[in-house]
Amino acid sequence: MESIASALLSLAHSLFQPGFCPGDWVWATSMAGALIALSPVAGAMLVALVRKFTGNRYSGPALIAIAGISLVFVLLLPLLLATGVSSVYRDVFAGGTGGLTTGEAGSLAREYCFVGVQSEYLGGGQNIYETLFYPSDSVLAYGYYLGGLVGLPILALLAIMLLGRVALRRGPKWPGRLIWGSFVAFVLLSVGVEANTAVHLWLGFLPVTVLGVIPVALVGPPSWSVIQNSDRPPEPKPRPEPPRQPPPYVPPPPSEVPPPPPKQYPPTSVAPSPEAAGALAAVPGPMPGTADSGSGRFKRIRRLGHGGFGTVWEAQDTQLGRTVALKIAHAPDRDTEERMQREARALAMLNHPNCVRVYDLVEEPDGLALVMEYLHGQSLAETVDSGGSLDDVAAGRLWATLAGALSAAHDKGVLHRDMKPSNVIVDPEGLPHLIDFGIARSKGDSKLTATGMMIGTPDYTAPETAAGSPASPASDAWQLAATVSYALSGYPPRGTRETPMAALMAAARAEPPSQLPRQSVHARLLIASLDPQPRNRPTLNAVRREVEGWLARVGKSPDGPVTRVVPKVQ
Repeated sequence: MESIASALLSLAHSLFQPGFCPGDWVWATSMAGALIALSPVAGAMLVALVRKFTGNRYSGPALIAIAGISLVFVLLLPLLLATGVSSVYRDVFAGGTGGLTTGEAGSLAREYCFVGVQSEYLGGGQNIYETLFYPSDSVLAYGYYLGGLVGLPILALLAIMLLGRVALRRGPKWPGRLIWGSFVAFVLLSVGVEANTAVHLWLGFLPVTVLGVIPVALVGPPSWSVIQNSDRPPEPKPRPEPPRQPPPYVPPPPSEVPPPPPKQYPPTSVAPSPEAAGALAAVPGPMPGTADSGSGRFKRIRRLGHGGFGTVWEAQDTQLGRTVALKIAHAPDRDTEERMQREARALAMLNHPNCVRVYDLVEEPDGLALVMEYLHGQSLAETVDSGGSLDDVAAGRLWATLAGALSAAHDKGVLHRDMKPSNVIVDPEGLPHLIDFGIARSKGDSKLTATGMMIGTPDYTAPETAAGSPASPASDAWQLAATVSYALSGYPPRGTRETPMAALMAAARAEPPSQLPRQSVHARLLIASLDPQPRNRPTLNAVRREVEGWLARVGKSPDGPVTRVVPKVQ
């Protein structure tokens, strides 16, 4: 290894050898430290490249690759080169050449300022261990070595940890321990290096590791689609069932008479299992158990909202004595009934504290009605209009909570497709709830269309759905990010248009967001979530982990209120 170290020193001497104090070879030693620092920088870049293809799959080959890169590029190569450089100087001090040319070895005999003879300064003193644990009587000299042999490595350790965090962006940071742990091992194992040589190696090593963050950042994190694929659990392989052997046929004794066949009874009504209920909810058709409440079971109190498909009333359930939200279809035709049944199925399949609950689907005198949980509070749109924009903590809680609610819906195969501020109710405790799955679709539902019907709200419609492509979980994620952007800025991400058609055209053209909250800590994640390409957007689970991680770092709980708590209306 000494020959490689001598070649490294010759290269460093040819690259940088100013002929002034403290000497050409002392400066070359710092240049050699800078060249050695390229090794851990290259290792961090390789880790970032590995993650480009593996995402957050830190098991098996990916983890072995990261561990191997850390050991080779952060521990072995720097350790061998540093000890090799020290051995070259010691050999020259002892009268040899250390693998250098005769002229190079002879130039080490030059004297400079306080250094004196360079060969003696770099190769004739104590090593790191002896200098730190058996110091000289000079307090000033011991302070110098303490700063150079302890302070500089600590600063370099911080730079190495930063390299690891940049290489592991958009994922758990615990594999970074392999990187900085290898560096700590390098520092501890290099105690045999000559002390003066080590100080100047560290002086060149530190700035290169700090600047090395730039090329590692340029490699970039893995795409959100790669992360989504890596987060998906592997599908279990079905075990082949052993072939069933039919039982041997044993003829009955002649004396026995075969019993009469069992009597056939009509099938009885049995409550379906949860699996059967989920399958039933995913198939379009009539809603089972539709009640007939034409006798006036629900007493309407006041109208809460009016939309293209129905009117929502606050009503009193006279049989159960509770306040409910009653959504009544405008036209009792077949398409409207199918839409109401679809919404009932979608909500009945969900069980999340931040999703509105559905109680029943009933026949009212003026049409089919969906009976839902009545939520006290006001919409997010009204909250922002009256109280102003949310801060980063409140917006983070809103994003993480609703991302969990939408993820629960997606796990059941349900898409919301109309995520917007007016469909988020903030209760008196300041907690958000997702409502109005009116245009939600479940797996197996037939595609319902209507002349002149516009799916969703243009200001909060994802580009691909505005252009006519099928909705997807990435579309819901885009609309949720648009809702959070509105909560932070008070404007839709693409700004407002004069007419809904103009807003729809802007969405279909995938116009870039112009009203993002640039000063928010969530700006970077919002830009990624509002990417016009669905495959480039982070998944809802990735967004939730990112936001909850930030809330934890600032000491805030993700379960707190998103607005100021107000007294609950009795």
